Amino acid sequence: MSALSASRLSRGTGTVLAWSGAAAYPVVLFLTFSHGRTAFQQLEIPIAAGLTALVLFLVRRRALTAHAILLLAWILALLALPVGTVGGLLILLTGVSSGYVTATRPRKASVPVAVATGLLQAGAVAAFLRADELLLMTVLLASAVTFMAGNSVRTRRAHAEAMREQATAQAVAAERLRIARELHDMVAHSIGIIAIQAGVGGRVIDTQPAEARNALQAIEATSRDTLSGLRRMLTALRRDDPGAAPLGPAPGLADLDRLAEAARDAGLAVDLRTEGEPTPLPPDVDLSAYRIVQEAVTNVVRHAGTDRCRVTVGYGDGELAVEIEDDGRGGVVGTGYGLVGMRERVALLRGEFSAGPRPGGGFRVAARIPAPAAAP
Repeated sequence: MSALSASRLSRGTGTVLAWSGAAAYPVVLFLTFSHGRTAFQQLEIPIAAGLTALVLFLVRRRALTAHAILLLAWILALLALPVGTVGGLLILLTGVSSGYVTATRPRKASVPVAVATGLLQAGAVAAFLRADELLLMTVLLASAVTFMAGNSVRTRRAHAEAMREQATAQAVAAERLRIARELHDMVAHSIGIIAIQAGVGGRVIDTQPAEARNALQAIEATSRDTLSGLRRMLTALRRDDPGAAPLGPAPGLADLDRLAEAARDAGLAVDLRTEGEPTPLPPDVDLSAYRIVQEAVTNVVRHAGTDRCRVTVGYGDGELAVEIEDDGRGGVVGTGYGLVGMRERVALLRGEFSAGPRPGGGFRVAARIPAPAAAP
């Protein structure tokens, strides 16, 4: 038997035993409090306490089923020993599980559970304790307070999740706008080259046919390169924005040395490594790879708590691999908008992206991007 099969069998056996204990819980509790009229049997008390903890734990797995078992068990306990202490435990424990149901389940399930719990609590107290109207109102009020507390927790959780989704969507939109600006700059640069070469070709076509031919070849190469980049970035839509786009040349992997120097000034030593034979890349791939390295190195400076990292750029057959590793404090993958932006860039280029803690400590960011050869 494989280790995986053994692990699954062990988990399945544990689940069966847990729910078998939960099914026996109402009977055990009833017998325990029945004997409590005279004297508790020494073995029943720890068993009842252990099963109570088990059922409360199962509320996290199957809230509605475990809550029903808990409610039934403590109503039987109050029937067996109708005293105020047992009634208080009934209200406390079933109120906790009812509040958990309210906090974790939609209202179409939590409202009926809260109403049924309050009515059953009040009915059991009235039937077995001969309670007056004040006590019954207190029981119903406690049930209402429990529901409001659980509903408040559920509402806050839903609001926090909605805010996280909105912030992530805004980060994606901002990154797409930035990509669109950079793409605009590359296209404008290419069109400028085409215009210049076309002007040169027009002037020398009669006197210097060879120069005109070179100009036409440059126009063809630039046009193909630009169209290829536009095709890959088709889903990056640009929206109107009053901000001015940068006019300088777009950075690329050739600028990683300057990026490393800037990081060194910030106290981070960047070990740049190249694998494979460097080949010309399409401008959009070159720029995106640079931005990924830039953002990852910035994250190392801000969050890793280390003074060095490794950047590896691998040139493969029709593919570019970028990897940034550090030996810092690691951590978990959260909702950092830098990671969202990197993932969005790679997705737009139909690549693969991963980020997360390294097994030996530290953090790793890796991207693999299809990289057709750029026109010479």
